[in-house]
Amino acid sequence: MEIPNDIQRLAAEYGNFAYAIVFIWTFFEGETFVIFAGAAAQQGALHFWILLLCAWFGSFTGDQMWFWLGRRFGRRILERRPNWRHGVDGALELLKRYDTWFILSFRFVYGVRNFASFAMGLAQVHPLRFALLNFVAAFVWATTFAGFGYMFGRALESVMGDIAEYFLYIMLGVFVLSSTIVYLVHRRQSRKAIAASAAREAAGDPPTRNAAD
Repeated sequence: MEIPNDIQRLAAEYGNFAYAIVFIWTFFEGETFVIFAGAAAQQGALHFWILLLCAWFGSFTGDQMWFWLGRRFGRRILERRPNWRHGVDGALELLKRYDTWFILSFRFVYGVRNFASFAMGLAQVHPLRFALLNFVAAFVWATTFAGFGYMFGRALESVMGDIAEYFLYIMLGVFVLSSTIVYLVHRRQSRKAIAASAAREAAGDPPTRNAAD
């Protein structure tokens, strides 16, 4: 799948609707997509500042949704999805240790990022405080990845010409591979934690109290 060409084709065929897709994509996650969208902006397929705004507000609103889900329904969701417990506990531990810095940086912490906003809602972080810090953090995130794609795409194009596109594919492959490894390790740890908890309950030991309780 030729992601840079697909983004350019998307912009050419759908015009401003392409920005709505950027918003929706970043609502759920999308670092890789934003990097390549930034590279497409450097080539003139997208307007960089509109792309940045869409990625910023998409990321912001997505994490606001997870925050409120954690705040309103967190305990019930964890009862139905016990495999989330390990990731949520990891995010709560980082929140306890680093507080504001974790809220500002959780988007860059792989392994807990997908649970962080949910965990902070569960931990009853003040909604206004979270919204303000999340707003700033989403801007930093969007600027970092869109700017990286834009500037690195320009540098590669000027230095290596046609090789730039293939190098971006290599970057994508490395990113996907590393993300997959992190996911598999996290999944294995989650299963071990669930099995250990089940063994303690079977042995009659009281469950360990965690930060979310």
